Amino acid sequence: MSHFGGQIIVLRGKFGQCRFVGEFEKLNRIGEGTYDRARDTRSNEIVALKKMRMEKEKDGMPISGVREIMMLKSCSHENIVKLKEVVVVMEYCEQDLASLLDNMQTPFMENQVKCIMIQLFKGLEYLHSKEIVHRDLKVSNLLLNNKGMMKIADFGLARELGYPLSPTTPQVVTLWYRAPELLFQAPIQTTAIDMWASGCIMGELLLHRPLLPGKSEINQIELIINLLGTPNENIWSDFATLPATQNFTLKEQPYNNLKAKFPKLSTSGQRLLNFLFMYDPKRRATASECLQSTYFKEQPFPCDPKLMPTFPQHRNHQKAPPAIQVPQQYPQMVNRNPHDMAKPSLTELLAMSSNM
Repeated sequence: MSHFGGQIIVLRGKFGQCRFVGEFEKLNRIGEGTYDRARDTRSNEIVALKKMRMEKEKDGMPISGVREIMMLKSCSHENIVKLKEVVVVMEYCEQDLASLLDNMQTPFMENQVKCIMIQLFKGLEYLHSKEIVHRDLKVSNLLLNNKGMMKIADFGLARELGYPLSPTTPQVVTLWYRAPELLFQAPIQTTAIDMWASGCIMGELLLHRPLLPGKSEINQIELIINLLGTPNENIWSDFATLPATQNFTLKEQPYNNLKAKFPKLSTSGQRLLNFLFMYDPKRRATASECLQSTYFKEQPFPCDPKLMPTFPQHRNHQKAPPAIQVPQQYPQMVNRNPHDMAKPSLTELLAMSSNM
């Protein structure tokens, strides 16, 4: 991205051929994010323009923006959002799953959930084969176009895994979808954190509400234990070595309550969720293994993406004033971003306890 005469120039092509951002006609803002729906005046194609926030940047373009561009430039898959231009014009998708869940009158049917999850696993299989871990999978980062195609988007936190694996910050992945190894401050991250988030997304689509909506990192751990039981070294070999386990004692809860949470889910569906929710990341399901699950080969069979229903484009309409009546079936629509909740993090609590 370059500035010239007050215009932002979009660079493309091998030799840096320039296009002015004025060649894209802005139509409307998409939801409350940093994207605009726009029309490419050359091709008449509807695209999504992403704004790079520069207000607090002193040294040029933010590294997360550079990283997202590099990741997307290296990817070409039908279930990964396509980078159309640099910087940053993407293919336009009419929906994101968070907006759909907030506004749908009836939940997704199970065959539609299967259709979405198969596409998610296909996208992750592709990313993970390229040693890319997304690190921020959640329903608001999964897009759906009017042909029923699901696209993984928002690669600002994505990383390419190097070998040997090097330590990275555990403060990634939105809280409700954060894997236990991150909550317990494991220094090494693998593609398994994306698979845990996929399990949370599958549960959310089936329940039509967030599966593990924690209010803080400690509360998130409590919700996971209530659902899956208390982790120990028998099921997670590295558990005792994790930094956060040295500072407090977990409550004893010996039962796995997934079956009670999803009483109508088939045995193979229960098995798939349990495989995605393995505490030990080394034993957790891979995307390739999920695609082989018998859950997707039994009735109700996954619907064809082309047969997915279409929905009103809620993201393209102005939001109502804050004082609105929230539907009881999906109360979390008030605040879908756990990062906005003013709660102390596990790291902060541990630091406070060490200073007492």
